[in-house]
Amino acid sequence: MTAIPATTVASLRDLGGTPLRCGRSVRSGLLFRSGSLDRLDPAADPAVAALGIRTVVDFRTAAERLARPDHIPPGGRLLLADVLADQVASGKTPAAAQLKRVLADPVLAEGELGGGRAQALFADTYRGFVSTGSARAAYGAFLNEVADPESGPLLFHCTAGKDRTGWAATIVLTLLGAEPETVEAEYLAVNPAVRQAFAPLAEGYIAQGGDPETALAIIGVVPEYLAAALDEVDARYGTMEKYVCEGLGVSAAAIERIHERLAG
Repeated sequence: MTAIPATTVASLRDLGGTPLRCGRSVRSGLLFRSGSLDRLDPAADPAVAALGIRTVVDFRTAAERLARPDHIPPGGRLLLADVLADQVASGKTPAAAQLKRVLADPVLAEGELGGGRAQALFADTYRGFVSTGSARAAYGAFLNEVADPESGPLLFHCTAGKDRTGWAATIVLTLLGAEPETVEAEYLAVNPAVRQAFAPLAEGYIAQGGDPETALAIIGVVPEYLAAALDEVDARYGTMEKYVCEGLGVSAAAIERIHERLAG
């Protein structure tokens, strides 16, 4: 769980080094998380180029991809895994998929998300990470890529790199045997980078009369969001392993390969 200095990729982190049970840790240089890659410039970011990324998994919606297309590292391939497709199709595009639009209009945002509604809506989005068909397909495809030795090093991302990406990291680290407090610490660790990346939008939002608490609820992550998804796993499947096998359709053999590849 190392932040990588980079000028064009927000919230870029190597999950390598994250402690696991029995004194083990996640192997470095194999699994990375980040925000959007639309500004990626390997020539300007030699540290990113040196990662040797072979596969990029993009959790964003079609509208997000159209607005800010990924710049894939040379030699890399792209896997589209739209987590929120079902929610968008239902006419309820979550704030997580339209951060810039929401923050650009404080009147609209406060009407939809003010007074604590942002926290409740984000928690509902996280429950959808577990329950909706598009999310299950997206996270299942992601895990099968992680299990494939030919796919790595692998980078996975959404727009801000905090919600859809944070849940993906949670699944992997839990499968590998990280303690719950370690998983939560990794989930929360992106807050400084994400808040810095969205600081101009948040400041403009507040300057136009938006509630600072609403802005923080939109651009950051809190334990309650993660807990909503974990509670949904418990309610529907009982354990993370059953969620991955039964809900995401990932085989026991693939889970074993994830352990073999990532647990050092």
